[in-house]
Amino acid sequence: MTHEAEAPPRAERRRSGPSMNDVARLAGVSGQTVSRVTNGSQSVLPETRRRVIDAMDALGYSPNSAARALRSGTFDTIGVIAHKLARTGESRTVEAVVEAARDRGHTVTLIDVDSPSTARLTEAATRLSRQAIDGLVIIRAEVREAARLTLPRDLPVVVSDSVFMGRLPAVSTDQEGGTRAVVEHLLELGHPTVHHIAGPSDSLPARVRRLAWEQNLRARGRTVPEVIQGDWTSESGYAAGARIAADPSVTAVFCANDEMAAGLLVALHERSVDVPGDVSVAGFDDVPLARFLWPPLTTVRQSFDVIGRRLVDTLMDQIRDGGTVSSYRQLVPADLIVRASTGAHRPRR
Repeated sequence: MTHEAEAPPRAERRRSGPSMNDVARLAGVSGQTVSRVTNGSQSVLPETRRRVIDAMDALGYSPNSAARALRSGTFDTIGVIAHKLARTGESRTVEAVVEAARDRGHTVTLIDVDSPSTARLTEAATRLSRQAIDGLVIIRAEVREAARLTLPRDLPVVVSDSVFMGRLPAVSTDQEGGTRAVVEHLLELGHPTVHHIAGPSDSLPARVRRLAWEQNLRARGRTVPEVIQGDWTSESGYAAGARIAADPSVTAVFCANDEMAAGLLVALHERSVDVPGDVSVAGFDDVPLARFLWPPLTTVRQSFDVIGRRLVDTLMDQIRDGGTVSSYRQLVPADLIVRASTGAHRPRR
């Protein structure tokens, strides 16, 4: 007769690691709250979410969805962190990333941070890592303290138009090359100099375009006019239009984006300033509306679809290679699109 060994009492079985209930006890919340945090629910208060994440870190807890990754080798999900999705560049880049990820069989989990601080970015990255992602895309999270950002260890990351370039793999529009092309275009039309409506000073693309505009004028021995400060909106371009219309020395204007250029066109039309006869106007981005403005807008085209694909391709390369991080940078060309809003210089009446 053989005797089967009795299974040890259930209460005596040892767990291989901390459980969701352990996290709940340490954080002082319910297990349901912990589940909501790990699933990315928006119904959890920020301070509660922070306590749960801190408890996970202290215990070394990983959500049970990690088991699926162990079986398949991937979660088939990438995280995206963006700031101010209402902006053209951010929204179109996110759209391109989503489409490129879908083509690769991946879904996207998105967080739009309300402030580009290192604390907000760190929290967003940690939160996404708890939701079982394979890698992370950061889009224009323009903090001023990049060195202080803490990302989850061994998480594949790629950035776009961010101050983290040089520290992490990056894909970016050739902002300098695009700006040089539009400035040279206006100077070659005979304009003695080019005025500039700049984007907000806290935006890296705006700062790069402004610096490239200034450097190219100086390189050609031209006067560098005072910058007209904008904020990306058509309203700020419209407001600048009153000043430009009243100054007969202004014959060419480079706007840091198409929306400000659209506002400028309206303001000049209302004041009977002809475009391009009196003032040539150029933008940056080539939004779909640009060719339907009057006159159709000369601008610099950003290839957001290409940027999105390359961001995803770069991230997938890291995921495939085990999350190795390097600091290379890919520049996507920005092409000058010449339309009817720019023309040969002639002195204003």
